[in-house]
Amino acid sequence: MRVSYAPGYYAPIPHEHIFPMGKFPGLFEYLTANKIIPEENVIAPSMVDMTNLLLIHSHQYANGIMEGTLNKKEVRRMGLPWSKALAVRSRMAVQGTINAAIMALQDGMAGNLAGGTHHAMADHGEGYCVFNDVAVAVEMLQRSFWAKTILIIDCDVHQGNGTAKLLQKNDHVFTFSLHGEKNYPFKKPASSLDIGLPDGTKNQEYLNTLREALDSIFDQFNPDLVFYLGGIDPLETDHLGRLALTKEGLFERDQLVIRTVRDLDKPLVLLLSGGYAPTLQQTVEAHALMYKAAKIYIDENHF
Repeated sequence: MRVSYAPGYYAPIPHEHIFPMGKFPGLFEYLTANKIIPEENVIAPSMVDMTNLLLIHSHQYANGIMEGTLNKKEVRRMGLPWSKALAVRSRMAVQGTINAAIMALQDGMAGNLAGGTHHAMADHGEGYCVFNDVAVAVEMLQRSFWAKTILIIDCDVHQGNGTAKLLQKNDHVFTFSLHGEKNYPFKKPASSLDIGLPDGTKNQEYLNTLREALDSIFDQFNPDLVFYLGGIDPLETDHLGRLALTKEGLFERDQLVIRTVRDLDKPLVLLLSGGYAPTLQQTVEAHALMYKAAKIYIDENHF
């Protein structure tokens, strides 16, 4: 399985910041060191072309990110301190998702060791999300005739408000968000299907809900391509999550999504999305579960 990653995915931020920027190089090192992803299958993206970025984001906002001209309120809303390195990494991560989508269409399954920045809106960033990589990728893929019907399975604990709003009028996209009902964002634009879970939801209830939702979606929607935002913040140990999945439950979730999508022979794109485990190492190991699940599926099915 091929994945997108480059060292430029890391941008320096203050050590005390809650966002675990070190997870990007950490995950790359973990996956390659443990032979989960062969290093030769890691494809470095360039920065996304501004023409593609502007399919979703406004000129003023995109230029503000690249030139560092956002005001203090806009930077505070984004949640990350601006730097040129942050601007570059954000554009690289968007291209990484586009590349992963094309690789998935070619190979059956591929990933981006970043991405899933689902809170970003057309004219601003929020929730540690600068650009909405999935929305940009969807628009680019549809306009280039790589794919027509696209399903987004968003299992980050926070509802994908940016993705929902940006793609709400796209009749060939189905957005599904399984999230904590009382968690951020507090205004939740409607996805095609939103399921909000109560605080403290445990493995079995979560997995049963997800399984039923996937069955229902695939009964009514036939996608050419599927994006999976495998956020690790439903874990019971997450600083911001409020749900109660164990690592075993999270791994079973990833296996369920991968097995369901790939057994239907649908191309699948794996994206990280969010996660705030107690330590950086725990964050890395939790994100790696999705790629372990993918490797198991590939090994079992010999593709």
